[in-house]
Amino acid sequence: MTSQLSTVIYPVKDLAAAKAVYQALLGVEPYTDAPYYVGFRLGGVELGLDPGGHAQGMAGPVGYWPVDDIEQSLAALAEAGATVQRPVTDVGGGLLIACVQDADGNVTGLRQAP
Repeated sequence: MTSQLSTVIYPVKDLAAAKAVYQALLGVEPYTDAPYYVGFRLGGVELGLDPGGHAQGMAGPVGYWPVDDIEQSLAALAEAGATVQRPVTDVGGGLLIACVQDADGNVTGLRQAP
């Protein structure tokens, strides 16, 4: 695992309204703008808006840490006491994500680039 958070995903109900807010906040156009995801890149960090996030159980923003081997990292976190909230999922183009919860219910994401 690297030591730098790479991605933060916000679940949103109104994608157009959220896009306008984050575009005004960040002062940049989204690098990707699709009905299923809007993504901004700023300073090496991606801020994503996911209109399907609430339906997937997201209650708030989730930070994703880049890992080299997502299966190994997920197993290590589960062994350390984390609960797997979302198993390894290919979200397109070979990008793999997974989420765990700590003992207090805080959600952390893992992200493996293709």
